[in-house]
Amino acid sequence: MALRTLITERQRRLGSELRKLRIQAGLSVGEGARLIDMGAPHLSHIEAARTAIPTQRLRDLTNGYGCKDAPYVDELVRMAESSGKGWWSEYRKARPQAWLDLAELEHTATSIRSHETLIVPGLLQTESYVRALVGTGLPGISSEAVETVVRYRMARQAVLDGPDGTPFHAVIHEAALHVVVGDSRVMRAQLSHLLLMAARPNVTIQILPFDAGPGAWRSAPFLQIEAAVTQLGSVVLEHPGDSVVVDDEESLDQYRATFDELTRSALPPVVSNECPGAHSHRDSWGLIQHLIYTHQEKLRD
Repeated sequence: MALRTLITERQRRLGSELRKLRIQAGLSVGEGARLIDMGAPHLSHIEAARTAIPTQRLRDLTNGYGCKDAPYVDELVRMAESSGKGWWSEYRKARPQAWLDLAELEHTATSIRSHETLIVPGLLQTESYVRALVGTGLPGISSEAVETVVRYRMARQAVLDGPDGTPFHAVIHEAALHVVVGDSRVMRAQLSHLLLMAARPNVTIQILPFDAGPGAWRSAPFLQIEAAVTQLGSVVLEHPGDSVVVDDEESLDQYRATFDELTRSALPPVVSNECPGAHSHRDSWGLIQHLIYTHQEKLRD
């Protein structure tokens, strides 16, 4: 039995779910292993994602644990059978594993929700914005490495493309639109890009204004990724140089509730409409347009 030297987030999550099912069934590792004629150490390695589990054994194991949720078991099977390969595979030696895991999570997501406070969400960034953000945010980074990050970020955004683009809802704090990344030319293009993206039927963008009050700051940035089965969703928390994936049901429910509250505190979504009367009241579209105008004036000076 060969053990993995590199464990992906999908593999870790599969093992974690199997361990959770065993515990819920009230069984020890040894008792669980005997359900499928397996040694306890072997099942321990599966739960720790150090080795794979064949499809039929996975189904027999979940059945032995008393799990009757067919869609959930089918999704576990999909996770077990997946090769984990995709466009992100070409970046395996160039980017941290956490970035590849994020790309795979987004690729299989049924919907994505993002809350950002100081920068524009990655799925909505322009090339020039990414280039300026990475070039100034990572001192000493080579130009080649910067371009690798730019290509990776642009490739991630493909999940929003086409008629089957993944539904994406972003709540962006107004502060993120005031932080100048690059210069006014970069910011004007980035702000205009938000309006273009919001015109897509699968993209919703709301701005959380400064006057929403201090309560709007109680949540750090997070990316909520929903899966085909609700309990297999994930929340990604990014930290400098790393990211943390949260997936326990209590936390998932908490972040879903937090995002719902943020949408209620934010301005109405961006709606591209040629009719001025459609924006007679303060909304996200009007705020972004005002900032675009501000940067246009700076460029004229």
